[in-house]
Amino acid sequence: MGHTYENLTLDAERALYGERDAEVRRCLFDGPTDGESALKECRNLLAEDCDFHLRYPFWHVEGAMISDCRMTETCRAALWYDKDVRIRNSRLGGIKALRECDNSTLEHCTIESTEFGWFCRGVKLKNCTLQSEYPFMQTRDMEIENLHMQGKYSFQYTENVTIRNSVLDTKDAFWHGKNITVIDSVVKGEYLAWYSENLRLVRCKIIGTQPFCYAKNLVLEDCEMVDCDLAFENTTVRATVRGEILSVKNPAGGSIIADRIGEIILDEYRWQGAECTITERDRTE
Repeated sequence: MGHTYENLTLDAERALYGERDAEVRRCLFDGPTDGESALKECRNLLAEDCDFHLRYPFWHVEGAMISDCRMTETCRAALWYDKDVRIRNSRLGGIKALRECDNSTLEHCTIESTEFGWFCRGVKLKNCTLQSEYPFMQTRDMEIENLHMQGKYSFQYTENVTIRNSVLDTKDAFWHGKNITVIDSVVKGEYLAWYSENLRLVRCKIIGTQPFCYAKNLVLEDCEMVDCDLAFENTTVRATVRGEILSVKNPAGGSIIADRIGEIILDEYRWQGAECTITERDRTE
């Protein structure tokens, strides 16, 4: 068995470097030495009820449970190059908190981190809140449930993502994303999912201007679109929508069914040969 560290204040460079099977409880990583990389290269680690104020604490860690911990704004780039790390009931408050990690699970966490979750593989989030400007850049193989997110440029270049029962308040999202499914969620923003491929939204509420342009194989199933104008430009789409779409512009192909469509714009900039069936239920019943 490894060592147990309890009720300590640690500020040395690489304070617990390379520990194996260690338990770290109620420790404070802070102090005048201002040392970095406190738990770098650790294996099979438990960190519980600890406060992290210093930079880069969890780098190249394999196998860790981080529970009831607090990482402040000064705890920059907290988790990089890690494998099989689980974080629960914790606060991640520093910039670039998760990057280049494999098989990361976060549950009941509060996250405030610019550039969160970049270049990761196998991320699971459940019952978390997130504030970030650029979350999840080029991350793949994600499962998300009950995430309340406030962001700007979210899920860019992501692949193989499933999102359920979440609220995504974001300037835009899913640009260049591939193989993404969003179920029973609210997605609020501008210019949603441009250049995406194989995006599917099921029973979602979509809010904001100019969504779904230059997308391929877009599917909307039983969705609601609020304040959505100039939608589907140059996009191949199969959409069934409850309520009104303010305007549809130059879709590239497929079918769009909605109760009402305020305006259908098929102008000289439409792709030559584009064919899309557009149906308003209120006019056919």
